[in-house]
Amino acid sequence: MGEQWWRDAVIYQIYPRSWADSDGDGIGDLPGITARLPHLADLGVDAVWLSPFYTSPQHDAGYDVADYRDVDPLFGDLAAFDALVARAHELGLRVIVDIVPNHSSSEHPWFQAALAAEPGSTERARYIFREGRDGGDQPPNNWQSLFGGPAWTRVTEPDGSLGQWYLHLFDTSQPDFDWTNPEVCTELEDVLRFWLDRGVDGFRIDVAHGLVKADGLPDSEHDQWSEPTALAPMWDQPGVHEIYRSWRRITDSSAVEGQDADRILCAEAWVLPAEALAKYVREDELHQSFNFEYLMTPWLADDQRRTITHSLAQAEAVGAPQTWVLSNHDVVRHASRLGYPQQPGLHRVGGIGADDPQPDAGLGLRRARAATAVMLALPGSAYLFQGEELGLPEATRLPDEARQDPTFARTEGASKGRDGCRVPVPWEADAPSYGFGPADRAWLPQPSEYEALAADQQRGVPGSTLELYRTLLALRQALRLGRGRLTWLDGFPDTVLAFTVASTAGQVTVLANLGGAPMALPDGATVLASSQPLEPGAPLGTDETVWLTL
Repeated sequence: MGEQWWRDAVIYQIYPRSWADSDGDGIGDLPGITARLPHLADLGVDAVWLSPFYTSPQHDAGYDVADYRDVDPLFGDLAAFDALVARAHELGLRVIVDIVPNHSSSEHPWFQAALAAEPGSTERARYIFREGRDGGDQPPNNWQSLFGGPAWTRVTEPDGSLGQWYLHLFDTSQPDFDWTNPEVCTELEDVLRFWLDRGVDGFRIDVAHGLVKADGLPDSEHDQWSEPTALAPMWDQPGVHEIYRSWRRITDSSAVEGQDADRILCAEAWVLPAEALAKYVREDELHQSFNFEYLMTPWLADDQRRTITHSLAQAEAVGAPQTWVLSNHDVVRHASRLGYPQQPGLHRVGGIGADDPQPDAGLGLRRARAATAVMLALPGSAYLFQGEELGLPEATRLPDEARQDPTFARTEGASKGRDGCRVPVPWEADAPSYGFGPADRAWLPQPSEYEALAADQQRGVPGSTLELYRTLLALRQALRLGRGRLTWLDGFPDTVLAFTVASTAGQVTVLANLGGAPMALPDGATVLASSQPLEPGAPLGTDETVWLTL
């Protein structure tokens, strides 16, 4: 089976509308991505994951899919996609694409047919339509949309009367599929085969824990962030696992001839506890699942140690690699999230607006660099979010009129939403839109601090965040740290994370000072990398991480 490349891969997420704009319309596109792929080959990652680029009305930035087998004209066409895959493979980069199986767009032909059909029809059976309570006037249950408001919308029947309700765990434009319907299963399996035939190397599965709902759709009284996720009737139900066993058979059978050619599946599953998440990566299910418990763990030594230890143990119990992540398109960037005072326990920081308390930008970046240096030493696989290698902070002062996340609208501004992490990437400080595109247009306004963080201002500059990432990734690969084994070290202050990772290619000692006084490095240590420039003989400062050989 080869070396199973995904067990220690570093995969870089591209949010297509914010990566690079080739035609000047202010929205990133596939040709723009293709042109900038050498940046990723130079950075040292193994694969790229593309957020959705499919045909969509873009009510939720492409996570409302109207055609699963085509490219939205905003981003290009199938020929542009094929060119992107070919160029990526030429550069030694694999390509992972998003699959959105929990829901479609309300403009998908299936849902339009459902609206035109009668209650009880085969067309409606592809989605979750139900009669309302109280004579039909109230939603079928108390479920709430993750974007705010009820998770049910009532339809007007073909005869003009008020009728059934349909479920949408997200926006009203994203009706949930009914995965008890074999037609749904067959359709999404065929979608997987379509993109596998075009050469993709795997899929990231959106809302992987949400496809199956509890029988009878009972009311929910569950807090996902403090209790086992499966207590909620819409999350982490046992039936999802049989779906993924079927998908695993498809990816396994699609492997092309040759060594180390696995096609992979990675779950976006906001699941607690770690034991439940580990079920998704059993040998006959998915290859990876994002470790959101790690992402939500504060920058406190006890919490970090506990989460890392528990996460590794749960993955090892099912023979899977752990998958680490600090930022993505749905969360506040860790360069800003870590700029706030840290409190014990798991926390998901909401979107930040201009009137909210602002993070300490300098402290946040310092901690983000240190946290990344910890993460990239850990055994397993890691995901990076576009721009984090530049140290990009959250855009926290976006004007309300510029915001496009449906969460902002559905909560009437109570939630600022996710736009702040999705602002287009700066490539060149002195170019229009900081090099994002040929025109001075960007679908979200770029903050002025992005100018100094542009890629051309950091490339080749010792001590820059970009060069730190390049150094860490090169060492990680040379020492095969993703294939290594972690051992905690005793004899260090409680505020210091101290561990070794040893593989067949070498060993590294990692020391991370999470808030204590500056600490002298061990005698005879050789510094391989440090999250902040470190003079010979200087102590390890607060919120700094160092990789050593002893």
